[in-house]
Amino acid sequence: MKAVSLNFEIHQPMRLKRYRFFDIGNDHYYYDDFLNDDIVTRIAQRSYIPAAQTLLRMIEAAHGTFKCSISISGVAIEQLEQYVPEMIDLLKKLAATDCVEFLAVPYAHSLASLTDPEEFAEQVRVLSNKINVLFGVDPQILRNTELIYSDEIAPQILAMGYKGVLTEGAKHILGWKSPNYVYSAASAPKLKVLMRNAKLSDDIAFRFSDTSWDAYPLTADKYMDWVAATPADEQIVNICLNLETFGGIHPAESGIFQFLEALPRMAAERGIVFWTPSEAIKKLKPVDQLVVMHPISNADEARDVSAWLGNELQNEAFRKLYTVAERVRLCQDRRLKQDWWYLQGSDHFYYMSTKHLADGAVHSLFSPYETPFQAFTNYMNVLADFIVRVEDQYPMEIENEELNALLTTIRNQEREIATLNKELASARRDLEHYNEEHALREPKAKAEKAPAKPRCAKATKAEKEPKAKKAKAAPAKKAE
Repeated sequence: MKAVSLNFEIHQPMRLKRYRFFDIGNDHYYYDDFLNDDIVTRIAQRSYIPAAQTLLRMIEAAHGTFKCSISISGVAIEQLEQYVPEMIDLLKKLAATDCVEFLAVPYAHSLASLTDPEEFAEQVRVLSNKINVLFGVDPQILRNTELIYSDEIAPQILAMGYKGVLTEGAKHILGWKSPNYVYSAASAPKLKVLMRNAKLSDDIAFRFSDTSWDAYPLTADKYMDWVAATPADEQIVNICLNLETFGGIHPAESGIFQFLEALPRMAAERGIVFWTPSEAIKKLKPVDQLVVMHPISNADEARDVSAWLGNELQNEAFRKLYTVAERVRLCQDRRLKQDWWYLQGSDHFYYMSTKHLADGAVHSLFSPYETPFQAFTNYMNVLADFIVRVEDQYPMEIENEELNALLTTIRNQEREIATLNKELASARRDLEHYNEEHALREPKAKAEKAPAKPRCAKATKAEKEPKAKKAKAAPAKKAE
């Protein structure tokens, strides 16, 4: 039996306003609220909302046999809650069907996994908690930012408690192998790896409305024929798409929503089922270990991380941002920590790309800046002001050794506090148990003591009567 695993991504960055050099030290608010409101609202009305409504109809029509997964970043959730709360309501309805799995992702859609394991773990933890609060589910599978993955990242994911990870089926990693299997991580064998089928995903994401494509027009019937034509032993086809594909990249007039809605029916006719990623790793065993020595992603032709860290501009901004990571984690300024996460968004570095040809065209399509250099200058101005604020709390004059010693002390104190809290909780449980036992024993003790008093009273009375008779009889005997 062949299965398809559909994953839809929802992400919108916190776009920065035009921030001049003269604003440094004077203006600490960095975001273009008008632009963010306009873009998020427009995309939600044109794409996210009709796509979510389509998924609900598909689930209802298939009587629960159609399943999919959704990954949504924390910054996207924040913007939807603020500007388009009805989309959050639709996501809650999808979660309530039990046919939609929500995946864990870094809260800020950041590149933290490439440089800061502690930050990476914290962002994933916070996002997973938010998913639980909003939708009542706990993510079991992790999808890193833009499907970034490597052997170095795999043990981190396993240590966080996730059973599987979704990544790119990069040709230079797979070689002659197929992405349509479950693999295990070479550096963490217990972690299962699902790989995106790049061709079948991009057929929808990029080529669906391309009239020059030799397979145009793409229908659900034709598409499922392609899935069914894959070798019989290839049991899982992972299709990863940005939800904006539907109604955003490809407008409703292209027939993209009708194509999506027809997929379950066409699949059923060919004996193809839909699984969530969790179902796939439960039902299928890994066929081999996957070795990924250098990070891979789903971006650009190279399928590496050069989309964000491919030139000097990007690397300089990235390096400078994470030089203050430890200091930010020490502070208690909520606003500062919020800005820290927003500035980690991978999109800021994506806009700085200087690639040409097809890759460059894609980067410029999504960028709000005229040139990569303008994106770099604006970001560095914002970052300069941010670092000034961090230094106000933890000056850069503090040497790294001194800072590390302070961090060690704080962490030791945290561990000691955690131990004491556990001991206190244990003592409270013991006290509660003692009180319960005491409460049960008290009525029994009262019941045992209550009848003892009348028995003692009767005995005392009985004892007094013969003594009184003896007292009366004694003088009579003496008189004789």
